[in-house]
Amino acid sequence: MKIVIIGAVAAGMSAAAKLKRIKPDYEVIVYEKTDIVSFGACGLPYYVGGFFQDSNMMIAREKSKFIESGIDLRTFKEIIDVNTDSKILTIRDSLTEEIFTDNYDKLMIATGASSIMPSFDKSYENLTTLKDMNDGIKLRELMHKEENNNIVIVGAGFIGIETIEAAKKLNKNVHLIGKSNRVLNKVFDKEITDLLEEELIKNNIHLHLGETAKEYVGNNKITKVITNKCEIDTDLVVMAIGVKPNTSFLKNTNIEMLPNGAIVVDERGRTSVKDVYSAGDCATIKSLVTNEDMYVPLATGANKLGRIVGENLGGIESSFPGSLASSCIKVLDMEAAVTGLTEEKAKSLNINYKTKCITNYNQTHYYPGREKLLVKLVYDAKTKVILGGQIAGYKDAVQRSNVIAAAITAGMNTDQLGMLDLCYAPPFATTWDVLNVAGNVSK
Repeated sequence: MKIVIIGAVAAGMSAAAKLKRIKPDYEVIVYEKTDIVSFGACGLPYYVGGFFQDSNMMIAREKSKFIESGIDLRTFKEIIDVNTDSKILTIRDSLTEEIFTDNYDKLMIATGASSIMPSFDKSYENLTTLKDMNDGIKLRELMHKEENNNIVIVGAGFIGIETIEAAKKLNKNVHLIGKSNRVLNKVFDKEITDLLEEELIKNNIHLHLGETAKEYVGNNKITKVITNKCEIDTDLVVMAIGVKPNTSFLKNTNIEMLPNGAIVVDERGRTSVKDVYSAGDCATIKSLVTNEDMYVPLATGANKLGRIVGENLGGIESSFPGSLASSCIKVLDMEAAVTGLTEEKAKSLNINYKTKCITNYNQTHYYPGREKLLVKLVYDAKTKVILGGQIAGYKDAVQRSNVIAAAITAGMNTDQLGMLDLCYAPPFATTWDVLNVAGNVSK
């Protein structure tokens, strides 16, 4: 059996490693466009900011380890066309420009996603995205130059917000441009983003929300960003307005995709075409709450569904239970997390829901370090089954969201959360934990 995997980052290498353990006799070939494999891009903002120095620390597993396991890893090879009828791939060697073909018995597509760049952008010395290792190396070099003091970040999603922390660690003056009127508007409800915006403003971040970058002034180097409302002097521009699945090379196939190009897969990672699988940032993932096909480009889902694909390619019929799109972020000194449905999502799906938002404390008042936590629950109006939750605060917020994720997975209702036997000691919680309180007041 000849298995070909396109893409050697999270999902692809998770599948390859699992498959080779199950079926050591299978021929497993992995084609990768670059020479970077098993790379954790989530660490890039912190590498840029100098929180750690060695970029190789973001490599989860060395290429040599995969090769030793029997995986035929072929780097600098870009797939430019796929014929799913004849099971033939057309491949370009990125170094020699040679074009050649290969065949497969079963195929996995794990090509990830790329940063979106506006059409008016051209190549500037001081303009970059932050998606891959090369971006990280370039931005780190630019950010560490003393003359680059005024930083403009375009995009108020995860990457844009995390890049703020890198810039602030280096004492830069930061302007954040966001098309929406809220930061992280696609992830959190307003109660949470209000707190995050307060934290940014408190730390002298200049927020330009409800604005769009319209024009750059400068030849080889941008000196000014013009929005629909103002002009901003800049030394460095980071573009972080989102990502798009790397699936344009599949234009000659009948593989079902979402309008954004994400490959639609089932709970086993199978596409609409026989013997073709997919996972990661180029594919959808099933919602545990609604069973809908979501596009949630997160490392957690990529690794897990990648492993499931590896098992299915190896003949083990495994199903992915579904994703809660659980996400978390550190916004300077504040942290926030979300799991399951937000209120906006529940409303868009016409679910009969209720919400409860409370503020309480992470621990007792007499032990040093007490901080407020805001908890929001979304739950079924009739059954009180928990559908989603969000938490923000300065201490212990993110890890508490994992309790909500477990509660949703177990099908718990708010009454059960209210009586859940959570740990208590003065440095860690109150006798009625903030999650207990949230459950008890969710009527």
